[in-house]
Formats: sequence, structure tokens, C-alpha cells
Amino acid sequence: MVSKVLVLGANGSFGTNAKAAFLEAGWDVTSFQRGKDTLESAVEGMDVVVMAQNPGDYSKWQKELLPMHRAVIEAASREGATILLPGNVYVFGKNSPETWDETTPHHATNPLGRLRREVEKMYRAADTQVIVLRCGDFIDVRPSGNWFDRMICKPLAKGRITYPGPLDRPHAWAYLPDAGRAALALAERRKSLATFEDVPFPGHTLTGHQLAEALSGVTGRRVQAAPFNWLPIHMLKPFAGFAAGVIEMRYLWHKPQRLDDRRFRELLPDFTPTPLPEALRNSTGFLPGMQARRKEAA
Repeated sequence: MVSKVLVLGANGSFGTNAKAAFLEAGWDVTSFQRGKDTLESAVEGMDVVVMAQNPGDYSKWQKELLPMHRAVIEAASREGATILLPGNVYVFGKNSPETWDETTPHHATNPLGRLRREVEKMYRAADTQVIVLRCGDFIDVRPSGNWFDRMICKPLAKGRITYPGPLDRPHAWAYLPDAGRAALALAERRKSLATFEDVPFPGHTLTGHQLAEALSGVTGRRVQAAPFNWLPIHMLKPFAGFAAGVIEMRYLWHKPQRLDDRRFRELLPDFTPTPLPEALRNSTGFLPGMQARRKEAA
């Protein structure tokens, strides 16, 4: 019998890549359509629910985040479906250790961090199986609006990146096609997993210097790293709700960080990540001016 998966947030960064991985593996995939479908009817008959849906920008989190996740938990629990949740690193907080694993306490005290702590607390208490695949910042293969393509690599065709923190701090990145494959692999072995699993996704850990160097190798020219200008975001704070959240989470660019791969390797010992150069080529080809740049280099 073909397994069935419902993808919430199927048009978003994680959801798109998870959907592609499940489709390629032959699963029966349904994309949830907000405003048209109801959770109760959409979850019916599903084996797995990928909860990749978000309220939108940070300004909506306080009102919408907890009710949204609570509704998914209730619907999936009634059906006995496994929930696969892309977790993030907000739960750990400013004073957490440099290396994060499934045992690292969730001690975030800032507003967005506390909300994510509450979300994961609900999932831990859920009456159905939950698998958290915890990722660093996303690297996508299409325009996503994430830090990587929208801010850092936007001027790459000009031979530079704008980096939002000190260049010597390791930072955790998740190449989303790999994260989608990992989500599929965990879902396929869900029956052998615990009722609650917290699985850090190792991805690629890079300093700003290392990212610039790796991009130099991919583009065939020296890539300079310049400081990101935070002033416009600070100026937007009184007028745009998202700006306050972006500023609140700025500490993650100053904090050294890496996601430990021990549990991931225990569960998925045969998983082969995409080599960094290939991942960077795939995730920068759509940037402004990059196709022309590559034609010139060829």
C-alpha cells in the first residue's frame, strides 16, 4: 500500500523540498490549501503530516503561531498520523552552548524563542508520534526570501556577499533538498522510532570567511565579504512588524553554533549529503546576474 503524506506549507521553502522528495519516492502526496481545505478532512487517511506552515512574518507569531500548531496536533492525533516538524534553533537562546543536540536544554528567553519553546512543548506532549528535524538557516534552490539569497548572496554576481555578523563565527545551514530527503527518510522508518524524536540536521556549518571562500570556488572569482547594513532594518522597526523580529534574532549571527550529527547518523547512517560546492551552485544560479556571469566564465 502506498503511504500518504499531507504537506502543510507546500509552497514554502521547506514544504516545497519535502514535497519533491516524497513525490520522487512514490508517496501519495497531498498539498494543503489554506482557505479551501479543512485540517480535519485533509488529515483523514494520512500516514504522515509535514507541518511546514508558518503564519507569515514575525509580527503574526504572537497571535497565530500557537493556535496554528495546536490545531495540527489535534487533527493528526485524532487520525494517528505521524507529524514531521521542521524545527529551528530559536529554542536554545543566547546563553546556550556552541554545539546543539537533542539533549540541549531549551532556555531561550526572548519573545520569539519563548514562542518556539511553547510550540515544541506542545509537540512533546502530543498524543501522536512527532519527529522534529531541527535545521539551521535555510539554503534553497529557488528564490525564497531567506537570509541566504535575499540578503547575503544578492550581490554575488558583483563578487561580494553582505554578511550579517562577524565573519569568524560558525553558523549552521540546511541545504533544503537534503533536508527534504532527510524528512522522507525519517518518515519511512517512523515505525522504528520513538513517540517523540528530536533529530538535529547537521547540514553545513560555515563561518562567513568559509562561505565567501566556498563561493569563490563556485563562481571562479574572488568573493569579498562585506558587513551587512542593519540600519535600514532598524529604521523600519516602527513601521514594519517583521523588522522587530529580525532585530530580535540578530544574536544568532554573533553566536557560534553547530548542530551535532550524532543522532542523525544513528538513525540515517547511509544518508549522503550534497557536497557543498554543488549545493552552492544550485542555490546561487537563479540570483540576479549569475547566469550571465557563468556564461562569461565558460
